[in-house]
Amino acid sequence: MIKYNDTEYQCSMELTLDIIGGKWKVLILWHLGKGTLRFGELMKTLPKITQKMLTQQLRSLEETGLINRFVYASVPPKVEYSLTDTGKSLLPILENLRQWALDYIEKNKAIL
Repeated sequence: MIKYNDTEYQCSMELTLDIIGGKWKVLILWHLGKGTLRFGELMKTLPKITQKMLTQQLRSLEETGLINRFVYASVPPKVEYSLTDTGKSLLPILENLRQWALDYIEKNKAIL
């Protein structure tokens, strides 16, 4: 049993999935791993995400300390997102997942 932020988890994987699980968070982290992006740039890299969903996912990633949000004092407002050191620590894991997918495709061409 793991307790984190007043939530009890049965195992560490449950906590991991709570932090980075879902369809969009890993993709957002992956794209931010290539460098700082503005909101509109993230929207372009994830064409199937809605503005509301992207906003929610970015807020969640910011709350968990995986991304930084920097707001410039300009009109219209300019907001940039980047990975924190904790977010960057996920990049080798995400690269391993990417490679796993490529290997999976190669090994299963006959059934896919």
